[in-house]
Amino acid sequence: MVANSPTVLKRWIAFELRKLRETCGLSREDAAAAIQGSTQNVGHMELGRSLPGPLELERLLQLYGVPDRVPFWRELRLRAKKGKDWWIGFSESVPEYFNLFLGLESSAIQIESWDAHVIPGLFQTPDYARAIIRGGEPERPMDEVDRQVELRMARQHEVLDEGIQPLVWRVVAEPALRWQVGGAETMRAQLNHLVELSERPNIDIQVLPFSAGAHTGGEGTFDLLSFPPELENDPGVVYIDTRVKGYYYEDQEQIVRYRNALARLRVQAVKPADSPAFIHRIAKE
Repeated sequence: MVANSPTVLKRWIAFELRKLRETCGLSREDAAAAIQGSTQNVGHMELGRSLPGPLELERLLQLYGVPDRVPFWRELRLRAKKGKDWWIGFSESVPEYFNLFLGLESSAIQIESWDAHVIPGLFQTPDYARAIIRGGEPERPMDEVDRQVELRMARQHEVLDEGIQPLVWRVVAEPALRWQVGGAETMRAQLNHLVELSERPNIDIQVLPFSAGAHTGGEGTFDLLSFPPELENDPGVVYIDTRVKGYYYEDQEQIVRYRNALARLRVQAVKPADSPAFIHRIAKE
């Protein structure tokens, strides 16, 4: 599996350029001198605001002691420059902070999460998604709600149905399965859809029951994304969504803390093999 999102490729190029420079003990001034440019220009490259030109890229990789990687980096740069993100047709419905997440999610080889309050967007039926969006923002016009539902369904198709599907492992809190979002029929259909999804070989769903008591997910929902080997040295990303913006944690120590929290939630949750029956019982109720 390769990363095809220009947004993700730009992020990785920026991350690696900064890491290579710092590993060599060089300053932005050193990098700017090598490409005969400005420190501001180097800063834009290292923040993902702009891509280095072909000659700038070659000079920087030579400066950082990895000239043999020039062909690989050129290919990535070309894909980042010429590619199109899948959600381009929904740009008016995607907040700026969410662009990166959509790219990261569609490029991930593994998607893990703790879902504390609602069924995750990747697993929602259209009726459930519509009810959740309307409930969250009652003042939003219906045409915008419908567009958001279309975006969510397109996102599911892109991540779960296209190309080589990632491993998806989600722990969902029991209250998220019991709140009757959209009414009993909508909720029953949603729960049955979860059971169907759990039958896919690349999807594991666990339910954290009420009986689990205190747990490591008390601070709220989060997603943990891992990426293909092509994006070497990428530690992954933890993403937390809020009403106002999204937060990205990319430091290795931060990611380990969230990974450990998720591991403990899995231990307390119903086993993946037993969760479909648990969900089915709630649907019958």
